[in-house]
Amino acid sequence: MSYKGIMGTSKRITGGLGLLLGVGLAAGQAMALEGDAERGQAAAGTCVACHQADGSGMNVPGGESWPRLAGLDADYLAKQLHDFKEGRRQNATMMPFANMLDDQQIADVAAYYSEMPVTAAQGGDVDDDLLARGEQLALRGDWDAYIVSCKSCHGPGNQGVGDTFPGLASQHAGYIENQLRAWQADERSNDPQNLMGAIAKRMSDEDIRAVSAWLASQSVASE
Repeated sequence: MSYKGIMGTSKRITGGLGLLLGVGLAAGQAMALEGDAERGQAAAGTCVACHQADGSGMNVPGGESWPRLAGLDADYLAKQLHDFKEGRRQNATMMPFANMLDDQQIADVAAYYSEMPVTAAQGGDVDDDLLARGEQLALRGDWDAYIVSCKSCHGPGNQGVGDTFPGLASQHAGYIENQLRAWQADERSNDPQNLMGAIAKRMSDEDIRAVSAWLASQSVASE
């Protein structure tokens, strides 16, 4: 190859690497945006109808339940909003609202809700036997059925671990139940390596009701 050809190839490689690095840096900057809770309060105005002014959400027995957002990890909330916006998580109600927010607004809204005190959940009213089964699944799992305990991933007190495993304690029973059924039916798959899908498929309807009710009955002390 001639000197001119070598130089041309070198420039193309360098240009390609520069483009890739630029894309990578842009993605990193988008993920690293720092949220501002004060700005987030203004951006969250459209969220109030479903998630309430205090971020407590709402549990509708036998219907749709909107999750508590108050006190959830900011990075987890931001990831879910990006997933709705980019189609990795499907919800006809959430997608239009997520699409209204730019990357900075997503970071701001996530910061705003993360700083709110955790509110009490609804929908945990079941009999004692079912509640005991829920406690077993949440804290110890059921190894005979290859069901890992919730706290194995969601941390001590099922209060969440980072941006991957959200806090489940004091989340509405209806919402937890709906999400487990969505994973069971392959209607949700935005978790690492489909861990939740594999677990949900091993759970009976009674198991899902039980663990959802028990987690909803657990209180969380806000910092």
